[in-house]
Amino acid sequence: MACARPVARPPRMCSRPGPRGRGAAAVAPALLLVPALLMAALLPAPVVASAGNDAAPPAASVDETAPVRQALPRPPDTPCPSRATVRSLIDRYATRYGLERDLVHALVRAESAYNAHAVSPAGAIGVMQVMPETAASYGVRPAAALFDAETNVRVGTRHLKKLVSRYGIGKAVMAYNAGEGALKRQGGFVSYPETQRYTHAVLSNYLRSKGIATYSAEARAVTGITLTPAMASAGGGAGAGFGRRRPLTPREQARRMRRVDLSTLSLKIRPSLTDRALDPSALDAGPESKPMFVLERPGGIKAD
Repeated sequence: MACARPVARPPRMCSRPGPRGRGAAAVAPALLLVPALLMAALLPAPVVASAGNDAAPPAASVDETAPVRQALPRPPDTPCPSRATVRSLIDRYATRYGLERDLVHALVRAESAYNAHAVSPAGAIGVMQVMPETAASYGVRPAAALFDAETNVRVGTRHLKKLVSRYGIGKAVMAYNAGEGALKRQGGFVSYPETQRYTHAVLSNYLRSKGIATYSAEARAVTGITLTPAMASAGGGAGAGFGRRRPLTPREQARRMRRVDLSTLSLKIRPSLTDRALDPSALDAGPESKPMFVLERPGGIKAD
């Protein structure tokens, strides 16, 4: 039976005590970890996955300077209050807060044309186009509450009363549109084109209801500011903003025609040629030809 050959074993290495009593065998693994630790320190930190196992986007992909666009308030699906209902609310709250009804009506015509569900691009709501931040300062929240016509008129007239008490009628109308901050920064007369057109529209309507000429000294005394024709078309001519006249619908045209005094449209028709020339067979066409009939207004002025 053959004897088993002894298995050769590697020689056992003796180690001297290292620092703090550790042997070379303990120091070697630590030396191997140093490069790994250096590499880990130089590499970027790993992205931590979210709860949904989707990696979070890097910070550089988020544009922190981009403005946050909030959704505009949405009107309710309920029927819009009638114009008569809104006018009654305006009269009631104008009396409650000591405002002239004509002034509030003039402002509402420019703001919403009595539409309780109106929403502006800036987020103003309802009959008097009240901003949610303004309503919150009067204790009205949330913004959807401003679609209630009575709530809206109550807040709007209360705010207008505060402005009129502080600045007078003309400057109050400017502040209602542009804010008190803009009025103060610009020395009491806001130069924004939109505010200029808005102020002219509201105040000229208000003055007209009182029988006062828009650009008269009396108008200046009543409003506290000087209105000019240039304000009506500020920032872009007569086609801009409140200076623009939209085309009439067929129904509006018919309604307007029913109010026209037809006697002012009477015209006289008289032949301008001889009887022979009125014969169609004898009609000559050319640069020297004359019209068969001439239309004249009652005063003898030819119609265009």
